[in-house]
Amino acid sequence: MALSFVSLAACRDKDGEFVRPPENRDQPVELVLLENGRPDPAVLAEDQTVIRGNGEEPQTLDPHQAEGVPSANILRDLFEGLTTEAANGDIIPGAAIRWNISRDARTYTFYLRRAMLWSNGDPVTADDFVFSLRRAASPATASPSATMLLPIQNAREVLADELPVEELGITLLDEYTLQITLTGPTPYFLGLLTHPVAYPVNRRNLEEFGGEFSRPGKLVSNGAYVLKDWKHRVSIKLEKNPLYREAEDTIVNRVVFLPIEDVSVEVTQFRSGALDWTNEVPNNQFAWLKRNYPDELVISPWTGSYFFGFNLTVEPFVQNPELRQALIFAIDRQIITDKVTRFGEQPSFALVPPGIEDYIPFVPEYADWTQEQRNEEARRLYEMAGYSDENPLRIEIRYNTSENHKKIALAVASMWKQVLGVHTTLVNEELRVFLQNRQQKIITQVFRAGWISDYNDPYSFLELFRTGDRRNDYGYSNEVFDAMLLEVGTERIRARRSRLMFEAERILLTDFAIIPIYSYVTKRLVDQHLKGWQNNVMDHHLTRYMYKLKSRATRKTEVSETIVREEDQ
Repeated sequence: MALSFVSLAACRDKDGEFVRPPENRDQPVELVLLENGRPDPAVLAEDQTVIRGNGEEPQTLDPHQAEGVPSANILRDLFEGLTTEAANGDIIPGAAIRWNISRDARTYTFYLRRAMLWSNGDPVTADDFVFSLRRAASPATASPSATMLLPIQNAREVLADELPVEELGITLLDEYTLQITLTGPTPYFLGLLTHPVAYPVNRRNLEEFGGEFSRPGKLVSNGAYVLKDWKHRVSIKLEKNPLYREAEDTIVNRVVFLPIEDVSVEVTQFRSGALDWTNEVPNNQFAWLKRNYPDELVISPWTGSYFFGFNLTVEPFVQNPELRQALIFAIDRQIITDKVTRFGEQPSFALVPPGIEDYIPFVPEYADWTQEQRNEEARRLYEMAGYSDENPLRIEIRYNTSENHKKIALAVASMWKQVLGVHTTLVNEELRVFLQNRQQKIITQVFRAGWISDYNDPYSFLELFRTGDRRNDYGYSNEVFDAMLLEVGTERIRARRSRLMFEAERILLTDFAIIPIYSYVTKRLVDQHLKGWQNNVMDHHLTRYMYKLKSRATRKTEVSETIVREEDQ
C-alpha cells in the first residue's frame, strides 16, 4: 500500500479503485495549424511552461562530464551541436547549416550558420567547436563519454595521453568552417555529434569560472534555453534563450525538470496537475492506467536494453563462466516482462535490441529452449561451479533507487533462490553512489545495468565493453572482441561491418559477461494539452518543438486535496 496525495474528488470505479473523475478532465481545445505548420496563436495557452519528470538528479550539467539520460535530457535543451534532431528523431542541421563528406567517407567539412550567439552575446564560431571537442577528448577532462570520439583521427592516442589534443583530427579552416577527419568510415558519425560530448562550451565562460561554470547564473549555453535555477533534488529550471537562432519559433518559455525517483509519486503529481509528463510510470499500474488514462498513456519502442552486469574482476566471477552461465539461465524473462514490467517489453537474450536498421542481433542457442530446460542446465552448471544446497552462493545485487528496478531485482533474486538455492541480498543506492561503486569495481558483484543508445547503431552498445573503456564497469576484456571493434571502425562495406558487429556481440554473450533481461519501451503519461513532440526510437524530445494548448473549460473546477490509498495493481 502507498499513501498518495491527489487533487481528486472521492470517486471509485466498479472495482473500488480511485479514478480521475470524468467531469473534472480538463480537455484542450482542438489544434489548428497554419499553412506553415505552426499552431494558430489563438489556440495556445497563455502560460507556456512545461514541467517534465526526469528520473534521477543529474550529476553535472557540464556536457563533457555528464552521463546518463537525466543529464542528457536537460543538456539537449541547453546546448546545440553541429547537428541536432528533429522532433521525429531525424538528424538535421544544428549549428552547422550544411556539411560535405569526402568520397572515402573519412573527411567531414562543416559550415556554421552566421550570426549565431551564445547566451552571453558572444559569437558562436568554428573555433568554439574545435576547442570543445579537444576539451572533451583531453585526459585532463576525464570525460566518461570520451571514447565516443574514437572515430576521429588520433583520438585513441590523445585519450591515452600519447599525443597532445592539438593532434586530434580537427582542423579550423576559417571563422565559420571546420573539418573533422576520421580514422575510417563511420555511418553514425552525424548522429554522434548530437550527443553532449560533442556540444560546444564557451571558452570565456569556462576560463572565468573553472569547474563552477555549469552552475546557475554562470552557465553560458548556445541552445534554445538557459539555466535559470537548480535546487538539488527539487527542480532544475530553464528559461527561453532570446539569443537562440530560432528563438522566435520557440513557443515554450520555461521548462522545469523534476528529479522524481519514485515513479508512483510521478503519477500522483501528474494526476494532480503538477506534471505535464512523467519520465516513467510504475510497472504494476499498467492495467489501471490503461483503463483510466488511455489518452495520456504513451508507450513507444526505445533503442535500449535492460540487463544486469557481473563484476568480472572480483570473486566469485573471475574465471568462473559456469557460475555466470547458471545465473543467466535461471532467470525467466517471460515472467519478468509479463508479470513485472508489463508494458510490452520484449524478453531478450542479446545485448543489442531489435529494430536497428540493417542489423539482426546475435541470439544464443539457449534462447530457443524452454525455461525448464534452461533451469535444468543452470542446476548442472551451478554444481560444476562448486555450489550446492549445502554450499549455496551468497551474492549481492545492487541497483539505483527506483521502484521498477527494485521489483525486477526482487524477481531475479526469487528465481535464483527457487531454481538454484542462491541467497541474494538487494542493495539500493542513490544514483551517484551507485555509479561510483560500479566504476570502482571493488564492492560490486551483480548490478543493474542497461544502455540507451547514444546513436542509432549497434556500435553504441558494443563499445561499452572495450578493454579500458571508462564505461566498462564490468571489467570485461577480450582481445578478439577489441580487435573486431577496431575493424568495425575502419570497415567501409556496410554488410561486412554488420557482420563484424554480430561476431563481436556473439563473443561477448558467449563469454557470459552480462545477464540480458529485455529490450526497452518508453512508458509515460503525457498531458493532452502538450503538443509538438513525436515518439521516436531514441526517445529524444527537445522542448523547443513543444507547445501547450488552451483548455476548453472557461475555468478549472475547484477540487479539494484528498488523501487516498491506492492498491498495487
